[in-house]
Amino acid sequence: TQRDGAMWLPSALLLLSVPGFSSLSGPSTVTGTEGGSLSVQCQYEEKYKAFTKYWCRQPCLLLWNQMVETRGSEGEVRSGRVSIVDHSADLTFTVTLENLTTDDAGKYRCGIATILREEGLNGFLPDLFFQVQVFVSPGPCLTASTSCSSYSW
Repeated sequence: TQRDGAMWLPSALLLLSVPGFSSLSGPSTVTGTEGGSLSVQCQYEEKYKAFTKYWCRQPCLLLWNQMVETRGSEGEVRSGRVSIVDHSADLTFTVTLENLTTDDAGKYRCGIATILREEGLNGFLPDLFFQVQVFVSPGPCLTASTSCSSYSW
């Protein structure tokens, strides 16, 4: 019944927030150097292959602050200095931030858009995501004679 489903939903949401019980995983922190780049690899379960994957700076209210999202293919999607590629054969997607500045430091969301896509919950399940804290350290790019380093996580 609908009432039974309403009682089940909070339990499902609680399980999604328990560490180690996630359909989506990746690093909780990444560090890059100013002027360089960094990559974040997010791993997901097979049942989410066809879903849209995204990366946004928090808060991601209704995806209004969304920076970049996949479009159902394995090709790279770019928005400014940020790109995303879904490697569905490996069940991962990779987000790359280029030409880092200190303003890029902050909290981001690595997510899968599942709203209205999950079966068994009358069409509703919040997006799957985890938070990634991005740190940007001053780097060798501050001097004219040194090239920038790139870090990949």
